[in-house]
Amino acid sequence: MSGRGVTIADIAAEAGVSVPTVSKVLNGRKGVSAATRRQIEQLLTTHQYMRRGRRDSSTGLVDFVISGLETQWAAALLRGAQAEAARLGADLVVTTTDAPGFGGADWVTHLSERGSDGVVLVVSELQADVRDELARLHLPVVLVDPVGAAGSSLATVAATDWAGGRDATEHLLKLGHTRIGFVTGPIEQQCHQDRLDGYRAALQRAGVEFDPALVRNGDSLVGGGRTHGGALLDLQHPPTGIVSGSDEQAYGVYQAARARGLSIPRDLSVVGFDDVELCQWVSPELTTVRQPIAEMAREATRMLIELARDGVAPNPRVELATSLVVRESTGAPRGTAPAATAPASPRPRR
Repeated sequence: MSGRGVTIADIAAEAGVSVPTVSKVLNGRKGVSAATRRQIEQLLTTHQYMRRGRRDSSTGLVDFVISGLETQWAAALLRGAQAEAARLGADLVVTTTDAPGFGGADWVTHLSERGSDGVVLVVSELQADVRDELARLHLPVVLVDPVGAAGSSLATVAATDWAGGRDATEHLLKLGHTRIGFVTGPIEQQCHQDRLDGYRAALQRAGVEFDPALVRNGDSLVGGGRTHGGALLDLQHPPTGIVSGSDEQAYGVYQAARARGLSIPRDLSVVGFDDVELCQWVSPELTTVRQPIAEMAREATRMLIELARDGVAPNPRVELATSLVVRESTGAPRGTAPAATAPASPRPRR
């Protein structure tokens, strides 16, 4: 292999180092031992490596991959990642999963050839061939929910989703609701499974029997809230409160309620999840579980840069706390008074 045929990945494999290490040598950056630097420089000369038009800069590249940019949740993640990359002197390259060429080993090879320091992934599923190719090239990866499960071998940043689902449900229970619906986000994603588990745990702790008829698997979008919220409200015995897996989906529940002549919160209480700007734009303002969205992206970006620099993340899985934000969309069910607050008891660690 020589000339135009050789790639950074080829040099890294022969030297027994990571792609970011070769990238550091190419760009004159620190963090490579003198012996390793000499070895890489010799291989670059031997194979007549030709640079692919990359700029000469002391800053790194961080690839940020996300399923789409249409939602306020995605926009908040992007703002957080961009802010942290800028603070650390790195450049952010954004890719959406519907972009041409994404999703296979060829995309990973392209990523390595432009010398990216690693990838922050915010996608619903990491394909096996992509995971294998990233591992082969020693490219650092940090997952941001909804990708990661607690058992993932990759570094992950998440929120305390189980606690958030529990807190949303307990809030409605304390108001006196006993028939509480739940519209999840895409249930194959770990974060939405955790939120549903928190909902079920809160019901069990309050002595309220779980009713599977009150759960609908949604898509986190306005249309999903309208469809699945409407299905719950059309039940013979509809819920008096609904928890949604996202704020935008909760707005769809608002639409479903109003289409049926129901008033929020007089006839129906609604709780969202995320705390995006929409919560304060809608009327009544939406009670929700605040997820530290921008902070999650900032933490993932910081972890990735540390991985590229040191080869190890200080904490392989970081969970940031959620919190309940009570606004105007929740109240006691018609004809009832709020239930007495139950005595505090130890809560399981997640």
